[in-house]
Amino acid sequence: MSLLTLAVGTIFSSTDTVCTLQVLHQDETPLLYSIVFGEGVVNDATSVVLFNAVQKLDVTRLDGKNALHIVGDFLYLFTASTGLGVIAGLLTSFCLKTLCFGRHSSVREIALMVLMAYLSYMLAELLELSGILTVFFCGILMSHYAWHNVTESSRITTRHVFAMMSFVAETFIFLYVGMDALDIEKWKMTKLSFGTLIGIYSTLLMLILVGRAAFVFPLSAFSNYINRRADRTSTITLKHQVVIWWAGLMRGAVSIALAFKQFTYSGVTTDPVSATMITNTIIVVLFSTLVFGFLTKPLIHWLLPHSAANGQQPREGKMPKEDMTVPLLSLEESAATNLLRAKDSLSMLIERPVHTIHSYWRKFDDAYMRPIFGGPSHISSAC
Repeated sequence: MSLLTLAVGTIFSSTDTVCTLQVLHQDETPLLYSIVFGEGVVNDATSVVLFNAVQKLDVTRLDGKNALHIVGDFLYLFTASTGLGVIAGLLTSFCLKTLCFGRHSSVREIALMVLMAYLSYMLAELLELSGILTVFFCGILMSHYAWHNVTESSRITTRHVFAMMSFVAETFIFLYVGMDALDIEKWKMTKLSFGTLIGIYSTLLMLILVGRAAFVFPLSAFSNYINRRADRTSTITLKHQVVIWWAGLMRGAVSIALAFKQFTYSGVTTDPVSATMITNTIIVVLFSTLVFGFLTKPLIHWLLPHSAANGQQPREGKMPKEDMTVPLLSLEESAATNLLRAKDSLSMLIERPVHTIHSYWRKFDDAYMRPIFGGPSHISSAC
C-alpha cells in the first residue's frame, strides 16, 4: 500500500450531504435527520485532518507501530484543532461580554468576530493543524455565546456579512470546478484511451458505492443491536440505512481541493498520473453531484413518502418576528422562513436534549458557562 493509495482514499472520503438534508423532514424522521446532519457537520473537517495525518506516514515501514502512529496523529490533529477553535470562540465571547464594544460602535463588534475567526484559522495553519476544523468549532462557540453579547444591529450586519462571504466563496468554488473541468491540457496530459478513462471512472464510482455500504449497513446493524432494548425510535430501519448510504455518495469541493493539494504544485502539474487523478476527481464530483443529487428527491419520496410530503408542505401558524437568536441565516428567503428552517435544523441537537449527556451539558452550560461567556439569558446589564 502506497502513500498515493491512502491519499486517494482520504480524498474521496469527504461527502456532501446537503442535498439529502434539504429533502428530509426532521419532525418525521428525527433520528435519521440527526445522523445525516451530524455526519455532514464533521465529515469534511475530519477528511482534511485524516489527509494531513496520512501525509506524515512512512509507507516504507507499514506495521502495527505505524498504524498506531497514524491514529495518534489523527487524534492529535483533531483534538488540538478542536481545542484551538474552542479557545478562540470562548475568548471572543468573553471579550464581547465584558468590554461592551456595542456601546461605542457596532463596527468593533463585527470586526472582532470576523478577525478572531480568521485568526483561529491562520493560527491553526501556522501550527500545522486543521484550519477548517478550528474555524468550524470557533464558529459553533461564537454562535452559542458571542452572538448573544452583541447589539441587535451587529447581529443583523454580521448575519448578512457572513452570508455574503459564504455565497461568494461558494460561487467561486463552482466557477473554479467548472473552469478546471474545461482545462483541455489536463485531459490531453493523461495520455490514456477513452475506454481506459471510462474504466477508471467506473471503478472509482463502484468503490465509492461499495465502500459506503461496507460501513453504513454493518454499523447500523451494530447500533440496532446495542439499542435493541431501547424504544423503537432508536432503531435504524433498512429504509433509513439506504438513505444514510445514499446521502454519503455525493462528493464536493473538499475532494477537489485535496486532489489539487496532493497532485499539483500551485495548481500546476506536468505528470500524466497526477493529471489523470485530478480529472478522475472532477468527473466523480460532477457525476455524483448531478446524477446522485438529481435522484435524491425521488429516492426519498419512494422510501419515505410521508416524510417527503410533509417536507414540501408550507408551515402554517403564526409567523415569528425577526429573531436574532439564530445567526447566519440565508438571504434567499424571508426571515421568518429562514428562522423556522434554522431552528428545525438545530433544535434536536441543541434545544431539545433527550439523552442524559445532553441534559447534563445543558445544566452545566446554564450554571457555569453562560454566566461567564454570555447567552440568551445572561446578557450583560452593564452594556
